Amino acid sequence: MVLNSFYSLIASLGFGVLFNIRGRNLAFAGIGGGIAWFVYELCLLTSFSDITALFIGSVALSIYGEFAARILKSPVTIFVICALIPLVPGKGMYNTLLASVQGDVYLSLEVGLHTLLSAGSIAIGVMLVSTISKFLSHLIQNNKSRKPKKALDEHHNKKIHETF
Repeated sequence: MVLNSFYSLIASLGFGVLFNIRGRNLAFAGIGGGIAWFVYELCLLTSFSDITALFIGSVALSIYGEFAARILKSPVTIFVICALIPLVPGKGMYNTLLASVQGDVYLSLEVGLHTLLSAGSIAIGVMLVSTISKFLSHLIQNNKSRKPKKALDEHHNKKIHETF
């Protein structure tokens, strides 16, 4: 499990180089891929289905990506896209096409639907974390820009006393 996570880290680093990511961002993007695969395999060991494990793995890597982006002051996509690479269901896509070319319609549909569900669960996991992160960020920014209610009341009362 740990060795496979290390391999995923290396694969994510490779894609980071391909995507022209440099410096600390490259290292953190690779670590995200290792974390994603570790969480995925951990979920499989605890008897989750592979689609659920992919969802949880993508949620974990998205949370990691959001924190890494805030700490390193970089776009979230740098970390999330590189970390997603190990989770992409490439074998399912290949087997779907292979079954289609060989004329096995039922196997093609079965593998294709499973691959589509896998890719969808990854996308939903990333979107869920991104949406919650943006919502919380917006909420925090709005609370910082508002004056406290007590200060508003004191200001309002002062104006009322000045008019009389």
